[in-house]
Amino acid sequence: MTVTDVVGSKAPPVPLTGTPVMPAAKKPRRYLLGVSLIWLVVIVAAPFVWKLFFGLDYASPLGRPMADPAFAEGLLLGTDTLGRSTMARVLAGAQVSMVVGAVAGIIGFVAGTILGLIAGYLRGPVDSVISLLTDTLLAFPALILLLAITATFTPSLTTLTVSLAIVVVPTFIRLARANTIRWSARDFVRAADNMGASPLRIMFREILPNLIPSVAAYLPVVVATLIVAEGSLSFLGLGIPPPTPSWGGMINDAKDYISTNPLAVAVPSTAIFLTVFSFNQIGDYLRGRYGGAGNR
Repeated sequence: MTVTDVVGSKAPPVPLTGTPVMPAAKKPRRYLLGVSLIWLVVIVAAPFVWKLFFGLDYASPLGRPMADPAFAEGLLLGTDTLGRSTMARVLAGAQVSMVVGAVAGIIGFVAGTILGLIAGYLRGPVDSVISLLTDTLLAFPALILLLAITATFTPSLTTLTVSLAIVVVPTFIRLARANTIRWSARDFVRAADNMGASPLRIMFREILPNLIPSVAAYLPVVVATLIVAEGSLSFLGLGIPPPTPSWGGMINDAKDYISTNPLAVAVPSTAIFLTVFSFNQIGDYLRGRYGGAGNR
């Protein structure tokens, strides 16, 4: 038999013998993912490198206020409204934003995953109580809840981190609960239950290891959201108290000079944009790879 016999075309006859050779699937090149990873490495390492070689003095004036960029130590991006180095303050603000976003995201991830695991596996009254708590927190607009918490307590790094963690806990609870219900119906979980394993062992030895990848895949996106929220609170004056810099606070300080010195607003705004964009790219990749994981 030949290809001509099968399709009836006038192409030269090719014997249909052997196993068809299929070309290897090409993996998509993720240029944006690579660029995002490079940016995050740079933004994390730059403050330490700058401090090692030049010192990270963000509180002392180095020149006249709102000076233009100059090829001098600490003045590569000019100065702010008090004559302080914009470069030093942007790098120091990167540390604040990354620490607040990462720590608050991890706290929310751990607390939300455990509560969602318990609610999804035990169900019944326990699930009802945790779901009611989740719905209650979600009923408040996130920004209003953050404003209420930060305005009630003394502004500090701890207050800001805890308040941001509280806001994202319900998101992780819902994700963990939905995935726990799915994993609870798997054969290996039922087998462990039939063999007499305790609910605690089933939850933390059988379900949790399979639950973590799919829930953690959303962590970078949550961190990106938290960085924006931290910047918003700092812009409103309820974030990190001065003189510790933050990107949102820098935008607030320079907003009145945007027409005469747009660089003072553009630098921290660009830093926020690139950081949030990078976390979103990484989050999209992880969700595509692990967000729908369901095989053991």
